[in-house]
Parts: sequence; structure tokens; C-alpha cells
Amino acid sequence: MQTEVLLPLIAYLLLVFGLSVYAYTRRKQGNFLTEYFLGNRSMGGFVLAMTLTATYISASSFIGGPGAAYKFGLGWVLLAMIQLPAVWLSLGVLGKKFAILARRYNAVTLNDMLFARYQSRLLVWLASLSLLVAFLGAMTVQFIGGARLLETAAGIPYDTGLLIFGISIALYTAFGGFRASVLNDAMQGLVMLLGTILLLITVIHAAGGLHSAVDKLQQIDPKLVSVHGGDDVLSLPFMASFWILVCFGVIGLPHTAVRCISYKDSKAVHRGIVLGTIVVAVLMLGMHLAGALGRAVLPDLKIPDQVIPTLMITVLPPYAAGIFLAAPMAAIMSTINAQLLQSSATIVKDLYLGIKPEQLTNERKLKRFSSWATFVLGLLVLLAAWRPPEMIIWLNLLAFGGLEAVFLWPLVLGLYWERANATGALSSMIVGAVCYTLLASIDLHIAGLHPIVPSLLLSLLAFYVGNQFGKPPRETVLKPS
Repeated sequence: MQTEVLLPLIAYLLLVFGLSVYAYTRRKQGNFLTEYFLGNRSMGGFVLAMTLTATYISASSFIGGPGAAYKFGLGWVLLAMIQLPAVWLSLGVLGKKFAILARRYNAVTLNDMLFARYQSRLLVWLASLSLLVAFLGAMTVQFIGGARLLETAAGIPYDTGLLIFGISIALYTAFGGFRASVLNDAMQGLVMLLGTILLLITVIHAAGGLHSAVDKLQQIDPKLVSVHGGDDVLSLPFMASFWILVCFGVIGLPHTAVRCISYKDSKAVHRGIVLGTIVVAVLMLGMHLAGALGRAVLPDLKIPDQVIPTLMITVLPPYAAGIFLAAPMAAIMSTINAQLLQSSATIVKDLYLGIKPEQLTNERKLKRFSSWATFVLGLLVLLAAWRPPEMIIWLNLLAFGGLEAVFLWPLVLGLYWERANATGALSSMIVGAVCYTLLASIDLHIAGLHPIVPSLLLSLLAFYVGNQFGKPPRETVLKPS
């Protein structure tokens, strides 16, 4: 075990807990659910940008993405940059209209919005179950990434690291709620920026300069410096699919959408778009380029996902490695706490209170139930992460695609198509979920496209067809009150 690496990381985790305690003491009186799951909708532009970025940038971006760049080369770095408009799309498409309606409906979760829009309890149950299943997969990826970081960089056995990481996350998220989550996101976003820039500089230096690093990649495999990547994996259909999956489709991710109903005012949205896009650009370019060029420094790694933590302990002094280990750890923690809170909000608000609405006024019981739901979910994910795959990026993209196939069209068309009704939304969700599950299970790529593309096209068609048979929505649903 490398104590010099571990001590700064422990100090960082203590700081995270400190912020959670601070967030707990700053909780405002009023509706507990709005405070615990949305922080009383009080985010400013900087915090909004950082929490959206930190939620989006996850273990896949700091561990899986650089691992893919290590394996496939500089072409994957270019591919990663197509994610650049993700924050702009999320806030631009959802943004003001989503937040105005959320305040009008007093919505705490995405499913609150869906119920207010479509007036279908069946739709809420289907959405809730889909969210929980997909989030279990997505959170498992984050737990695996955190444990691999501790295993590779600090010499802690995978199982022990998983326990330390999982219990820490579950505790601080359960204790502090949404306010703790976004405060930590703001801090973690800054840590990610600093760590990414310094790691990239040291990797280039260790490789003998940028020109030397590229020459070494070409000597290992000329395809590593090709736009098509090693193994010619980056075909045009794959790249188009990837853009839909990790950029356009992000609009339909529940943990991204809920950030769009928790900001303070329109000024926060405009500032969040600019700052968030800049931060995503720096992080995506920096981490993926470090992963690709890292092959010039570490040409023989057996597990690509270990490239970033291995580079940290190779090119940085031990204490510095411990400090910058906090950067990918921050990315992972911020994504998990967003997904944990969204999952527990689904259990408490959408399922439990859907069955027992009389408990809405029992604030003491809701507080206890919300915290326990968050903590127990964390422990379940910890068990799911006990036996990890070699490359987590594919598992993460699988979970992302499942969420997008279910939520994208009901969410976007519900906002912008006044005639959209519950039958259309249900048809879209069912067809999207079934189609994506089948195509992903048999690994079928029609015309070389990722399963998300035909799934979204068919779910859009199903929405239109189903909409012809359902009852039209109330006229007041999308009109200002």
C-alpha cells in the first residue's frame, strides 16, 4: 500500500464529508423533499455549470474513455470531442421551459414532470422501474472505476477499495442530500480541471514531447494515429451513433434533466451554458489525449482502464499523485451522488408516496426513509460491482442508451408538442426499451449503427402512432398559469 498516495486522498475524502456536514447545516426550512432532492432550486450559474459537468463527466470519461483512447489511439480523442455541445444542448433544449413548468407543478423528480404532463400513473411506474434498472448498471460502472483507481494508484486490493469507496459515497450522499451533492460537484469540477491539465502536461513531458509521443504511437501501430483508430473501430456509422448516444441523447438522461429544474434564475442558465461547455472541452480533450499519449509512456498495459491511475503514479511524485488522484475520484463521486439521489427520489417520491400519499406530511419519516433508501441503494450497487469487466466504458454506454431510449422522446415532445398524450408516451417508452434491450443483447448493429439509433427512431415512430389513439391532453398542461 502506497501511504504517500493514500494520505492526500484521505484528506480529500474528509473535505467531501466536511462539505456534506456544511450542506446539512445550511438546509432551509420548508418542504423537505424540495430541499433534500433539489436544494430549494437555488443554484447559481457557476454551481450549475460545475454540477452538470461533474454529473456528466464520470468514470467513463476519466477511466473508460482514456482507456479506449489508449487502446484505439488519437482517433478516439477526436471522437470524444463530439460530446462538446452536451451542456449547451441540455440547458438549451430543456432549460427555461422545463424549469418554469417544474416550478408550476412543484415537481421534485423527472417523473413528477411526466405525471403532471401526461396524467398517467402507469407511465410513472414504467419510467421509475426503467430508471432504477439502468441506474443500477450506471452506478456499478462508477463503483468499479473508483475501486480500480484505489487498486492501481494506492495499492489497495480491489475488494477493499470497493468497500471504502462505496460506503463513503453512500454515507455522504445519504447524509447531505442534493445541496451536499452540488457543493461537492463545484469543488470536484475545479479539482478535475486542475488535475486534467497538470496530468496532460506531465504525460507529454514523460513521453519526450508531443512530437516524440506521436512518433512512438506510430511505431507501436500506425493505426493509433489514424482517424479510424486501432482495429479500424471508428467507422462513420459508429461515430454518428456515438454522437447520438453521448451528446444529443444526454437531453433524456434523468440525472441531467433534474439539474435543469434546480437552478435559481435565467442568468444562471446563460452562465451555466458558457462555463459548462468550456469545462467539458478542457476535460474531454485533456483526459482522452492523456490516455492516447499514455501508450507512448506505458506501451504494455493489459487492462486499458488502468491507464490514468497508472500514469499518475508513473509520471508524478507520490504525494502529487495522491492529490491528482482526487480528479478522477471527483468525477466518479459526483456522478454517483447524482444518480443515487435520483434513484432514491424515484423510490421515495414516485413509488412510495404514489402508494401512500398520506405520508407526504410526515416529514420525520420521509427524512429517515430518504436517507436509508439512498444508503441501501449504494450498498446494492457495491455488491453488483464485486466482479468487474475489463473495460467499463461499454457497460456505461449500455446503461446510458437504455435511459435515453426510454426517456428522450416523452421528455422532449412532452415539452414542445402540445398534442402529445400519455398513449404516445407509453408506446414510445415500451418500444424504445424493448428494441434497445433486444438489439444490445444480441449485439446487432444494423448498417453498423449502435442500437441506440434504431431504438430512438422506432420509439419516435411509436410515439406518433400511439398518439393517434390516445386522448388529447388538457389544454392547460403546457400553458402558463
